[in-house]
Amino acid sequence: MYTTFFTKMTQAGQESYGLKEAVDLYKSRVNELEASRAELNEKNVSLRVDIETMKTRLEATEHALKEAERDHEIAMNEIDVRQRTDVESIKEEAKRQLESLSCKHQEEIRELKRRLDNEFEEERLLHQREVSQLVSERSLDSQRGQIELENKDRELARLQADLQAVRDDLERQRQTNRELRQNLDTASGNSITLESSIRALKARIEFLESGSQEQSAAFEHLQQQLTNALAETNETKEKLRKEETLRRRLHNQVQELKGNIRVFCRVRPSLEAEPATDVAQIQFPDNESDCKDISVLGPEERSSLGHISRKNNAFSFDRVFGPSTHNAEVFEEISQLVQSALDGYNVCIFCYGQTGSGKTYTMSSEDGMIPRAVHQIYDTAKSLEEKGWVYTMEGNFVEVYNENINDLLGKAEEFDKKKHEIRHDMQRCKTTITDITTVTLDSPEMVESILRRAAANRSVAATKANERSSRSHSVFILKLIGENSFTGERSEGTLNLVDLAGSERLSHSGATGERLKETQSINRSLSCLGDVIGALGQGKEGGHIPYRNSKLTYLLQFSLGGNSKTLMFVMVSPLQAHLGETLTSLKFATKVHNTHIGTAKRQARVKDS
Repeated sequence: MYTTFFTKMTQAGQESYGLKEAVDLYKSRVNELEASRAELNEKNVSLRVDIETMKTRLEATEHALKEAERDHEIAMNEIDVRQRTDVESIKEEAKRQLESLSCKHQEEIRELKRRLDNEFEEERLLHQREVSQLVSERSLDSQRGQIELENKDRELARLQADLQAVRDDLERQRQTNRELRQNLDTASGNSITLESSIRALKARIEFLESGSQEQSAAFEHLQQQLTNALAETNETKEKLRKEETLRRRLHNQVQELKGNIRVFCRVRPSLEAEPATDVAQIQFPDNESDCKDISVLGPEERSSLGHISRKNNAFSFDRVFGPSTHNAEVFEEISQLVQSALDGYNVCIFCYGQTGSGKTYTMSSEDGMIPRAVHQIYDTAKSLEEKGWVYTMEGNFVEVYNENINDLLGKAEEFDKKKHEIRHDMQRCKTTITDITTVTLDSPEMVESILRRAAANRSVAATKANERSSRSHSVFILKLIGENSFTGERSEGTLNLVDLAGSERLSHSGATGERLKETQSINRSLSCLGDVIGALGQGKEGGHIPYRNSKLTYLLQFSLGGNSKTLMFVMVSPLQAHLGETLTSLKFATKVHNTHIGTAKRQARVKDS
């Protein structure tokens, strides 16, 4: 018990010692807090004194501000009074000066009137003398004109004779071309027959090789026949290659005789939503299937559709397609130009016309000119493989919108961020566009895919003339590079298929704001296109051709000049309401039709051996 008690006492002493230390610690903490409270009280008193001081200063400042406002108001009143006084004095001075100037001006007017009357009298006397002189000169000019007219009649007769000679030459070339085609067909048939004979001989040889010794003599004979057949086959293929070269030359001679710039006119059918009573102003000749002329009737002529003379807005082109014509028939007329692109020429086919006249349908629809041209190129290239030709085809698709070039095969969101530049190689007559998407076209399906992508990116907007009018010029560029492994020839042709933006008068389109800017840009670029064609038609050696006046003409520089073959479709609407636009389009097309450019040159060479 003692031990337990002693242990508890020891523990209690230790606890008492710990408690004393804690008490001492708390006392020191209380002393610190007391000292802190005293210090805070002193700071509180100091802050109260500062607050009272600031209140006193604020009251003094408010008083000074009120005094300053009163002084400012008094000063403003004085300035206002002085200003009204100055204005009144200036008005009086200006009134006096105006009266003085008015009097001076009236005097100058009277003096000027007197001087003009004198000059007018002198001009009238001079004009009378000039009229008398012109009357005498006109009688002399009339006599000279009569003589020149007789000379022109004789010149016209000579030109008609030359034209008949050219037509005869063209018919002879066509006959030669038909004979060559027949020879090609015959040679192809012979080649097929020889190949069949070769296969039969090979089978016979295999049979003979497995036979007895007595068949060796027959085997040698058959081997000689096989060698002769192979030599004849090679000779036939060589002949075919030569005839293919001759066909190309004759084909392009025929195209040149037709003219290196031609114009076709196509009239679209009326739509179901359009009134039938408004479709009666375009007259075709009796033989519409092969017509080259159309007549456009005004309101006063619609009632009598019988005899239409050329003075009543009659136009003549290389070919006219009526509203019932399908794209397949239209393409038959341009397929020869597509063949020229494969032969190494620059070819440009473009559609021109007012908004809603059917340009995009003709060019880019599912059976339009672009898909059909590409299918023909693939089929022809495939058939030329046996003659040693291998073609590589690359395509670009761009639009010219407000004089800017956009990549229709790129990303639409990058149109305003990327700047594309047109660059020309004057030595090789080649055009490139910087930072543009180039697609290798290894199948017709690839072309259909890029057409869909381009259609989604092309700039369209609503106008009064057409709900989804194309607001840009689109250009499909197809580069065709061919190499012949047998002859070493290499050809480089370019086919440009252009869907121009719709031409429309500002009064008809109802364009405002951004649409007005677009329409002005479209009309300006189309006007530049007409200027370029007009300059080409003058045929001056070294004459200036204004290609740089617009991005469209600069892009097509090597496809519009003498080193190219150009075909223009003028698309017209059959509606009476569109008669003004139709006449404008046909007049422009007539200007193009009357243009004659130089002979196209083939971009071909023979590779070094």
